[in-house]
Amino acid sequence: MTAKERTVKQEYRRNHSARKMARRLGWVSIGLGVAELLMPGPIARTLGIPAARGFIRLCGLREVVTGVGLLKSEQPKPWMTARVAGDALDLTRLSGAILVGNKPEHAMLATAAIAGVTSMDMACAKGLDEENHLVPVYDYSDRSGFPRKPEKMRGLAQESSSIRDTSTQVTGKEVGQRETR
Repeated sequence: MTAKERTVKQEYRRNHSARKMARRLGWVSIGLGVAELLMPGPIARTLGIPAARGFIRLCGLREVVTGVGLLKSEQPKPWMTARVAGDALDLTRLSGAILVGNKPEHAMLATAAIAGVTSMDMACAKGLDEENHLVPVYDYSDRSGFPRKPEKMRGLAQESSSIRDTSTQVTGKEVGQRETR
């Protein structure tokens, strides 16, 4: 069978690296969410927006829910999309904290950190989206890995080998003698 005659079928493939990244981001989401739920006051004061404790708690709840969704679901793509949307919400709120908060430099640092995580979330979402595209799968089951048929390959290595048995040859020195300098 030639390459032109080779059968091709289409199938969906899982993107294992994107799924692994989604699980890791799920754990990050849970960790951040728990911190936001347990310490909204210190986080709000650090960002320079002390009146936003309730908002930070809601963000923490969102983070925990999306993190658990990423870890438990067989279909992580909608949960990763929710993470990206949450990141957009966080970036919007932080941009307001930069403009009107009493610690704009802290809000800028947090914005930069969230922007970095957002880029990872978007890359992961893109990788998960690739699972929705068919990829060609070629059938190579007729191949053996040999350049010729196995019957014609038998014994060929012995016949054409340039390696000789040198265990009985002595090259001017007796076996076991050391060369002195």
